[in-house]
Parts: sequence; structure tokens; C-alpha cells
Amino acid sequence: MPDVKRKVEVIRVNPQDWPDGTPAWKAEDPELGHDIIPAERYTSEAFMKLEWERIWTKVWLVGGRSDDIKEPGDYICTEIGKESVLIVRQHDGSARAFPNVCLHRGNRLRPEGLGNAENFRCMYHHWTYGLDGKIERIPDLDTFPQGCPPGARLPSYPCGEWGGFVWYSLNPDVEPLEQYLDPMPQHLNPYHMERMAWVRDITVEWDCNWKASVDAFSETYHVQGIHPQLQWYLDDVNVQIDCYGRHNRYIVPFAAISPRVALPSSIPPAIYEIMVKAGMDPAEYEGRVSDIRRDVQLFKRKHGLEQGKDYSELNDDQLTDDYHYTIFPNVSMNVHADDVMMFRQRPHPTNPDKMFYDVWLFELVPDGEEWPERPKHKRFKHGDKSIGQVLDQDAFNLPTVQKGMHSDAFKGLWIGDQELRIRHFHKVLDDHIYGPGGKGPGDI
Repeated sequence: MPDVKRKVEVIRVNPQDWPDGTPAWKAEDPELGHDIIPAERYTSEAFMKLEWERIWTKVWLVGGRSDDIKEPGDYICTEIGKESVLIVRQHDGSARAFPNVCLHRGNRLRPEGLGNAENFRCMYHHWTYGLDGKIERIPDLDTFPQGCPPGARLPSYPCGEWGGFVWYSLNPDVEPLEQYLDPMPQHLNPYHMERMAWVRDITVEWDCNWKASVDAFSETYHVQGIHPQLQWYLDDVNVQIDCYGRHNRYIVPFAAISPRVALPSSIPPAIYEIMVKAGMDPAEYEGRVSDIRRDVQLFKRKHGLEQGKDYSELNDDQLTDDYHYTIFPNVSMNVHADDVMMFRQRPHPTNPDKMFYDVWLFELVPDGEEWPERPKHKRFKHGDKSIGQVLDQDAFNLPTVQKGMHSDAFKGLWIGDQELRIRHFHKVLDDHIYGPGGKGPGDI
């Protein structure tokens, strides 16, 4: 089949129709050049060290879901690189974050995961810390001539909440959370993610660098290659790409057919499922396959409230399409009117060829319906279990990408216009590591 030219609409909806909603119009593309992005960035331990010193310890990171720490003493223990962090709900309703380490001999206070505690007692020598990090008890304190550690408490990390999630930073001087996230609150608040319930929570150890995973979810150019079945589900060619400061997105039409394939005469199974989930009866549909996307939007707009779903803050395209965001550095989000699939891509503490891939899925709970029970967290290594057809395809491909990065014959990423988000991601990476105007993509 001949190559397909992209015909991206500059404006998808009239901004006057949703003045306070998600901006849907095309942002001006930044000028980022065409340099190769060096392969060493994905394989070098030296670059991995720079990332730790100048990114992971400086920026805001998502720690978990606010729903997981509703009551005083509820905590999330999460890990980033070599660090483990306790995020704890306080008696005054605020959330605070602390290093998950006893100041006595370095023992971890809690294993990774969720829990509730009246205090945090080290199981080694029973040093005890309050929910606010203050040392409450040191057995035989009189045998320490130097007294308590400085401040008699755990250091405190910046901690905040937005979008139904709790965020933390290892940087005591980090900028305010909403300033760091800007303009993501304006884009994502209309989806009301706080109305969505956990339905999946897994962590997979992948044999690739964390950036290779971010890259894979930053472009649709690869759909024709490793996800061919999606061509009868979405338009992978007419994709709008927008870059905003640190963060970026693309908008992909769903319930549509890729121009790379012939238009089918009957409703493809994946689009059939979209119609059923919307409440439509595909057997009674008399329109053309090319009209289904728009007809699903109209149906959901008309019947949403009676289904207990308030779509009033979303534009019509948001009722079908994938608004996919990357929140720098490591959060990828497939955002839809009825669900959000969120990926948190975390670096391995010591090995640039490995990463931890968190898959969090949330679904909108209709008004009046009971929330489902939160799923238990599952953890396994690549290949041990299926994580769904599409993600399995990515998981199968990424280790071979990582191996190829080590080849002397491969100098770096040769990026095209459809992969603009990847180039933008590396520009932001450069700005954090080298400073604005420092080294460019042609440098490690």
C-alpha cells in the first residue's frame, strides 16, 4: 500500500464552545532541529547518574492515588531509584512524605506497598517515629552520649495532591506542584479523575531503559508495525501533536479506521465494543463505518446523564478520542471520558538496561453506583504473565530495542515528524541535565 500523507486538523473543536475545558486546538510546534539522539543515553551508566542527580532528585513525581490514603495513618510506600519514600495521611488531613529509612542503622521502616499505622517502628531496634516523622521513642536513649539525631525527626519531602493523585519530590527547593504541572491541570481537570476507581494495579520489570518505554508511548508511528490490529480501531496517521513546556500530548481519533488500510464493509470488533460500551446496539446501526465515531459522540452526549455520567465539561471529540499526555519525566496517560490508563516508568536503581513499569487503570464510576473494591497490587517480570495484547506487543519489542541500542553500528535515534514528542522529551531532558541552552541532542 502506498505511503499515507497526514492531514491533521489544526483546530478540532471551537474553543468558544468549551472555554473552560481542555484546550483542543493545535499548539505551535517548537523548533527542535533534526540531530540524532545518542544511543548512549539509553545504555550509559554515566548518563544514568546524571539523570539521578539532575532529574529524579529535582522534579515532582507521582507517588500514588489519594484514595489509598484516606484516613490518618494510611500510607503509601513507593520507590524511585535507590530511594524509598513514605507518603502518610496526617491527622489534619494533609499528606506528608518522608524517607523510608530509620536514622539509627538505615533499616527500611516499611516494605513497598500500602498500609495503616499509628506510628512507624523500626523492627531492628524499635526506634519509633510518629506519623509526622518525629522520633517518639529511642530505647535506652541515655546510652547515646550524642543524643537524638539532628532535629529528632525524619527529614520531610515536599508533598502535594492534584488530580486524585499524591505527588512528592526529593528536592526540598522544588517549585510549587501546580506550577510544575502547568498546563496539565487545565487540560485534565475536566475529566474528573477523582471520580474514577482503581481497576488494575501492576508492576512489571522490563528489560529496557525507562526512556525507551516513554518513547514507545509517545508516537503512533509504530502502530502499523507492532500493533496492526489497532488500524481497525484508531486513526494512527491524522494525529495532533502538542508540546507544552515540560509536558506534551497527542490526540488520536478512536472509533475510526486508519487510512493505511481499506475501509471495511462491516463494523470491526474493536469499534463494535466501543459502541456497546457507549450503550448503542451495533446490530441496529444503519450508518456507515466512517460515521460511527461521530455517532458515538452524539449518542454519549445525549444519553450520558441518564447513564450517570456527566460529560458536560468535555468536548465531543473527548467522548471518543485518546488524549494522550506525558507528564515529565515518567508519567504517560491514555485519557478518555470513561477511563484513564496511566503508566509510571521508573528507572532501575543500578542498571540502565532495566526499568519498572507500573500500569494503573481507572474507570469512571456512574453516579449512584457502588465503587468496586480496589484491586490488589501484582508484581512480576517481563514474560511471566500477559498484560493484554497491545502491551504484550510493546513488552515483547522493547527488550530487542534495548539490545540494539548497544550495537556499535547504531549511533542514535533518527526521529521523524510523527515522533516530535520524543524529540521534545529529550529537549526537556537536556534542559534539566545541562540547563537551557546547554548541550543539545547531539551530546550524551
